[in-house]
Amino acid sequence: MLSKEPIDFKNVKKEDKDKEILRLGMIAELDAVNLYEQLAAETDNKKLKAILLDVAKEEKTHIGEFQTLLLELDKEQAKELEEGKKEVEEETANL
Repeated sequence: MLSKEPIDFKNVKKEDKDKEILRLGMIAELDAVNLYEQLAAETDNKKLKAILLDVAKEEKTHIGEFQTLLLELDKEQAKELEEGKKEVEEETANL
């Protein structure tokens, strides 16, 4: 879990700072999703499980928000994301 920024922003170029902030936000949200889903798997309390899974779902929405903005700011990232999708489709077409 993140409690401290793993990036020293003093070493990040000004034109890259927003992209790094978005990536850091995505990492934090992914950590939160993993945590809440793991906690939900550990409890037998149905209400607690439901709340944890609902919060995890909200964190997934946050990931989408950060990713959408990142893809607007980083055209190379957008291109490589599409390349990744194509590779998965090609590799799994015959499964």
